[in-house]
Amino acid sequence: MKRVPKAVFFIVAFLILFLTYTSIFGAYGQNGDNKITYIKGAGDIRWGIDIRGGVEATFVPADGVDATEKDLSSVEETIKLRLLNNNVTDYELYTDTANDRIIIRFPWKSDETDFDPEAAIEELAATAKLTFREGMEYETQDVGEDGEPIYKTPTGTTAENVILEGDDIESAEAKSYQDETTGTVKHLVELKFSESGTEKFAEATEKLVGETISVWMDDVMISYPTVQEAITDGECTITSDYFDAASVTELANKINAGALPFSLETDSFGTISPTLGESSLNAMVLAGIIAFILVAIFMLIMFRLPGFVAVIALLGQVALSLAAVSGYFPAFSSFTMTLPGIAGIILSIGMGVDANIITATRIKEELWLGKTLDCAIEKGNESSFWAIFDGNITVIIVAVILMAVFGPSNILSMIFGASTTGSIYSFGYTLLIGVIGNFIMGVTATRLMTKSLSRFKFLRNKWLFGGARG
Repeated sequence: MKRVPKAVFFIVAFLILFLTYTSIFGAYGQNGDNKITYIKGAGDIRWGIDIRGGVEATFVPADGVDATEKDLSSVEETIKLRLLNNNVTDYELYTDTANDRIIIRFPWKSDETDFDPEAAIEELAATAKLTFREGMEYETQDVGEDGEPIYKTPTGTTAENVILEGDDIESAEAKSYQDETTGTVKHLVELKFSESGTEKFAEATEKLVGETISVWMDDVMISYPTVQEAITDGECTITSDYFDAASVTELANKINAGALPFSLETDSFGTISPTLGESSLNAMVLAGIIAFILVAIFMLIMFRLPGFVAVIALLGQVALSLAAVSGYFPAFSSFTMTLPGIAGIILSIGMGVDANIITATRIKEELWLGKTLDCAIEKGNESSFWAIFDGNITVIIVAVILMAVFGPSNILSMIFGASTTGSIYSFGYTLLIGVIGNFIMGVTATRLMTKSLSRFKFLRNKWLFGGARG
């Protein structure tokens, strides 16, 4: 068996316990009256409508404008963009084209104290500001739910040089054509500029041939095409080898949203009561703690030292799941936690228990066959790995499919409703994170800690690992 230093157990256990503590309680400071968040904890999780309630609002075009179906679709896309940029996936969004209304329901922020629906919807109702800017210099970078980078806040030359604004765009339209050379279907976005926009864009493209002109919605970069030639006729196209029908439609809607000839006003608003409630959430947390303690006692009685190691690994798996939802890791923004999301965490923890039981049982069987302790640990780890891998990899595939098919901006939202698809997405997300956490904690960390403890002479009694008392 490959030797693992004795110190590895203490290092891994400390890291797990540190992650557990900080993922639950976070790390905060105080600067005068301002609270500074160093590490986000469970208190920073944004709970879904079903748990904490939220806001309901109806938006209509301001000044009595008679909006077209295309205009309303663009407004809907803008609101979705703002929600998803804040990782709010538990929302319901409906467009009533007959009455020029958009109805939105979304959960409260994690730090909400006043529960003022008017203040909560102010950001959504504000008119989106579309700008075309020189270059693509940005201040921060996040990772979207699809794994793609999101560039935020223009800086430097990009912040200083605004080429076009929303009212300089007459229209943006998604189009497709067949490439005569390859025979494949290509997709693009066709832009038409106003008279003032034509002049500004001609001047900019003459100067920036071969360079980038980025497109921004508020402070989020939504496209960054390269100028191929000077464009002076008031029309241009945005192309990419990565465009498909869905992506060009989405980009066209976003550009049109910033060029809408009207702003939104709030027709009505109110609060939504949670279907579960905070007291029920507290009861669920207490039940979860009791269940974890009972599982820990079971593991200690049945598997002794491997059971002790499994309890530490399970703590780490729970901590990773909470961290992935709360925004603990800077690269991953916070995520809206719904009831199905909690179910995903519970299911993944069950799989984590199962993984540790399989490994501990295999080690126990090898010991009863008369193998030495080192040989039993090595054989037990080897024989249990593929059983754990097969079970977990199938769940990962299912979770990825759920996230891909039932994502909040997916076409199936039109069939099942935004609330249903958002909830399924939340379940898939937490299940995926939990299973990945199982590989990290229930497989890797468990085995490192077990091998490390087996190096201590006073712990090399086979009985401690499930064998006969020696």
